[in-house]
Amino acid sequence: MNSAISERVELAKLCSSRDWSKAIRVLDSLLSQSCAIQDICNRAFCYSQLELHKHVVKDCDKALQLDPTVLQAYILKGRAFSALGRKEDAIAVWERGYEHALRQSADLKQLLELEELLTVAKPGKQDISFISDNHVADSKLSTPVSLSTPYVDGKLNETLKYQNEYNTSRLFQERRDVSKFCNMSNDKIDPRNRTNDEERSQSSLSSSELASDTNEKSRESFKNLTVLSDGSKLSVESADASENSSICGDNCNGGLSDLTSTNQMPHGLTNGTHNNFDTPSNSSDSGTALSEKSEPCSKSSAISSNSSDITEGHCLPNNSSGSHNEISDEAKRSKKFCVAKISKTKSISVDFRLSRGIAQVNEGNYAYAISIFDQILKEDPTYPEALIGRGTAYAFQRELEAAIGDFTKAIQSKPSAGEAWKRRGQARAALGESIEAIEDLTKALEFDPDSADILHERGIVNFKFKDFDAAVEDLSACVKLDKTNKSAYTYLGMALSSIGEHKRAEDAHLKSIQLDRSFVEAWAHLTQFYQDLANSKKAFDCLQQVIQIDPRYAKAYHLRGLLLHGMGEHRKAIKDLSVGLSIENSNIECLYLRASCYHAIGEYADAVKDYDAALDVELDSMEKFVLQCLAFYQKEIALYTASKVNSEFSWFDIDGDIDPLFKEYWCKRLHPKNVCEKVFRQPPLRDSLKKGKLRKQDIAITKHKTALLLAADLIGKKIQYDCPGFLPNRRQHRMAGLAAIEIAQKVSKTWRSLQVDWKHSNRSSKSGKRHRRKERISLASQNRGGAGCSTSSSSETPASYGSGEDRSSSRPMMSWQDVYSLAVKWRQISEPCDPVVWVNKLSEEFNSGFGSHTPMVLGEAKVVRYFPNYERTLDIAKMIMRDKLFVHNKSDEPIDLSKEGKLENIEHAKSCDDLYELVGEDFWLATWCNSTAFEGKQLEGTRITLVKMAQQPGYDFAIRTPCTPSRWEEFDAEMTMAWEAICNAYCGETYGSTDFNALESVREAILRLTYYWYNFMPLTRGTAVVGFVVLIGLFLAANMEFTGNIPKGVQVDWEAILNFDPNSFTDSVKSWLYPSLKISSSWKDFPDVTSTFATTGSVVAALSSYDD
Repeated sequence: MNSAISERVELAKLCSSRDWSKAIRVLDSLLSQSCAIQDICNRAFCYSQLELHKHVVKDCDKALQLDPTVLQAYILKGRAFSALGRKEDAIAVWERGYEHALRQSADLKQLLELEELLTVAKPGKQDISFISDNHVADSKLSTPVSLSTPYVDGKLNETLKYQNEYNTSRLFQERRDVSKFCNMSNDKIDPRNRTNDEERSQSSLSSSELASDTNEKSRESFKNLTVLSDGSKLSVESADASENSSICGDNCNGGLSDLTSTNQMPHGLTNGTHNNFDTPSNSSDSGTALSEKSEPCSKSSAISSNSSDITEGHCLPNNSSGSHNEISDEAKRSKKFCVAKISKTKSISVDFRLSRGIAQVNEGNYAYAISIFDQILKEDPTYPEALIGRGTAYAFQRELEAAIGDFTKAIQSKPSAGEAWKRRGQARAALGESIEAIEDLTKALEFDPDSADILHERGIVNFKFKDFDAAVEDLSACVKLDKTNKSAYTYLGMALSSIGEHKRAEDAHLKSIQLDRSFVEAWAHLTQFYQDLANSKKAFDCLQQVIQIDPRYAKAYHLRGLLLHGMGEHRKAIKDLSVGLSIENSNIECLYLRASCYHAIGEYADAVKDYDAALDVELDSMEKFVLQCLAFYQKEIALYTASKVNSEFSWFDIDGDIDPLFKEYWCKRLHPKNVCEKVFRQPPLRDSLKKGKLRKQDIAITKHKTALLLAADLIGKKIQYDCPGFLPNRRQHRMAGLAAIEIAQKVSKTWRSLQVDWKHSNRSSKSGKRHRRKERISLASQNRGGAGCSTSSSSETPASYGSGEDRSSSRPMMSWQDVYSLAVKWRQISEPCDPVVWVNKLSEEFNSGFGSHTPMVLGEAKVVRYFPNYERTLDIAKMIMRDKLFVHNKSDEPIDLSKEGKLENIEHAKSCDDLYELVGEDFWLATWCNSTAFEGKQLEGTRITLVKMAQQPGYDFAIRTPCTPSRWEEFDAEMTMAWEAICNAYCGETYGSTDFNALESVREAILRLTYYWYNFMPLTRGTAVVGFVVLIGLFLAANMEFTGNIPKGVQVDWEAILNFDPNSFTDSVKSWLYPSLKISSSWKDFPDVTSTFATTGSVVAALSSYDD
């Protein structure tokens, strides 16, 4: 009791001396003992003197929850809304208070004050924020307040009046400043995301991305950091504000951002890093579009996240910004005058100087703000509020280490300063110290466990850290507390999408848009979501909405260009990317992608120009560095292709002509330094185009070409997977159709020759089969250009697949590799930016085992395309572990699993966690393939690997195929045997048959060859599509046309990989494949592909002409 009395005496003294920060601390202590409504209102009043308006609103809400008739709370809350520029909310609060005052008539003075406030606010519709402060001392509390100026006749003198106007209304202009800052620091993940914002998130926007326009990671994160949990710019509040969580309650944002512009919208949310400039939020009942309620409470600091990548920071249009941006010339003059005059006053209180420092931070005068805080800290080096304020200013200047130092000192001075914990968490997140950031934000939550703001921020950091489960938990809790937090809903959608919760993810994205249909980042992330699921129609609809909202939102054009590129619409993609570059001419994502499109359609001069521009862009992220590396390699490939434009397509031979070291570095996206030093570069574009300018006859559409293209389009569509993540690509469909027809035509000629041999052989002879077998054409695997040369001599003979001569009969014969090389070459020319090469044509990497890597799970993210195979792969891994009783570690040493209890644990394992706990370290095991060439032999099939992620939670659960020389030799034998089996099956008595049943052995032989191809994985990429193209071509050659579609959810390559025997694979696919095969020889009427599209230029033109 005595303690409480002494505290109240101290409180009176502190209020008398205008020491509001310390007064708040005393009130915190009193409220922790007894939650008295008057003390809550008193604390709200003290907050109002420090211009911490959000805390005013919060305390008033708390008081009104306890007693809805407290008129003082209505007055203070309305004034706080007025100071925040929320005129309509202020009027609504005062009207409710006035209604209570009329009913109870308890305090006539307060009734009259409410009446006066409403009278002033309504008639002229002027901004209340300029007027209400004239009454600052009339009726706020029993203790009248002035800062350093006398209180005369119930009003402040004119100087202080203008100062109050300055303090409360100047901030409504900050939207422009913040917008400039946003744009300056545009970035997911991310990115992204860019992330990539999202790459400004590269976020994650993420992504991610969704990578997106980004600045440096630290710069962007710092930017995010500066945006306080409650929104826009930072402002410093009492470090003790968050001390008493039972009082602060709902959406306490800790206060460093009360002096903010309510017009600021959330920024870059992408797959990569992201910026998230959000607007303030309070636990008020206001409902305007820009109210803190609708601008989620934790429009927190932007934390980088590689998501999915995608959005850049962007300030959204504001429909109610008028009053916020209007300020009279007189008010401006008054502000300048007042600041100058006060700065000369030597008796300014610490709190007033603190308020001035806050104002300078909000205005962007960070150096001046730091000087103010320095003066305060000279007098009291441990003053937590000043330390937090200076730390915030340092953060804005991207001096993050200094900022963290100040926040740390504030914590040491007052461990219960929740705001300091939160700020330091933001700064650490900006530096990429995700674990430490999460620890700090978790500590901040101890002081305010129901803070939607901190939950939002920690959710974003978790998202960046790729701890998607934790992000979902935090963001779900956030939106329960603050149902209008559109930023939180957007991040929640990205996190849910990452863990495969697609329906919930879509709902979260749509909820964000429902809250604000002008929220472009939400539309952009929803676009990325639909694109990831291969729902192009909905993705295009979302992008149309983005462009209608903001026609100069460059990321939208990049996203649409990316989508069009993925669908094979390269010319249309170029148009959108060009618009994006007209807005941001140094956007490396747009430059690289447009260069790729020009490259694909044969516009090599423009391609090289864009590749060079991409190489000249100043780097600010690792993602962009990778694009620059790729731009170097792609430029060389473009120059090479340009030099082959007028040559026969058979001369286009990346595998034989390009240096193996170059190809290895290209495939692995390595720094090109060694390539530049050891490999001769391609000749300049001028020299290449002398040989490679497209001729009119290559571009001209003829009757034969039209017939072939129409047929190819129909046939090629059959390769399409009906699975999430696989966009239909017209260019790839045409490529597949033309390749399949060419394969059918060339294989048919080979079979015709073999059939002639068969007729003249002794059919009953045991050696008949041996007579039909031909020696394979041995394709030179060495680099034809010699050591240190990027390409071969132009005088060498072309790579002529299928044109070799058998030594004994002088008749042409194709090997299995000749057949597949036809499809590989078409795949290479159709999308030249995909490094599709034969693994045995690489350099030393072949000897050490170049490995393909196809993940189903990465960390906690479920890979959209391949996660559907997760359960089946996990079960197969468990079966192999039970069967073999060992696995291999990273050093290829065996790990014994036969110990007691291990088998039972394997049986009960349900997840990657269970298997990893069982083994205790990273491991791999291999499927096997039963050999056809060697009876009883088992070949190593595909490796299933489980690796614990080092920098993020979760595992890399994937299939990998290291292609070593010994493995190549084994599978080469299987492929040779399988290819000969096809030739034997068709070239005997069944040759030319139209009896479906008679061709059973041919079908099974083709599927056996396909089975070994998929398990072989002899390409750096593209194995799946090449395998199915060859399958279609071989069926055509045997007069069987595939007229159906691959069933929904089926991925043929995975069917082969997850079966241990070719017969099992055959059984798994023939149920849907055979009914779709019909006997047809109509393909024989098609014009010859090789002669119709004779040159490389004509092939490029054919693949690029479907828009004509």
